[in-house]
Amino acid sequence: MPAHDHVSSFDEAKFRQVLGYYPTGVVVVTAIDDAGKPAGLAIGSFTSVSLDPPLVAFFPDKKSSSWPKIEAAGTFCVNILGENQEEVSRVFALKGADKFASIGWSPGRTGAPVLNGVIAWIECTIERVDDAGDHLSVLGRVVDLSVGQARGGPLIFFRGGYGRYEL
Repeated sequence: MPAHDHVSSFDEAKFRQVLGYYPTGVVVVTAIDDAGKPAGLAIGSFTSVSLDPPLVAFFPDKKSSSWPKIEAAGTFCVNILGENQEEVSRVFALKGADKFASIGWSPGRTGAPVLNGVIAWIECTIERVDDAGDHLSVLGRVVDLSVGQARGGPLIFFRGGYGRYEL
């Protein structure tokens, strides 16, 4: 068996460090829970998947307390954060807090919260959820989307910190 097919020990710190060199956009995934309250979580692992049909994906942590509320809703909104929304990302990364206490939003077509000031948003229905190690793989079918704040760039996460994109 080639050496790369079998790993006898794994260095999680090195894994995080090396993958930290790949910049990721920052999004907040939102929904309205069964009680009619908004729920949301910050995600750094979001991607487009397919044009036909229009599909996107993200990968929430299995330990997330917000994900079960979003999954139960069956629909969600991916809010793409702008470079001036680092604090929004930090709020939605917290566990247990009232994340919407200081965040303005309006309901999208599915009812999922579209956060004020985002540079774009994508509303979806949940197509499927699969196991992905200590995370889940969520595939969403796009039902509506739009550009929000057209000025400014995206919020980027790189090497353990927030950054901005410049052309």
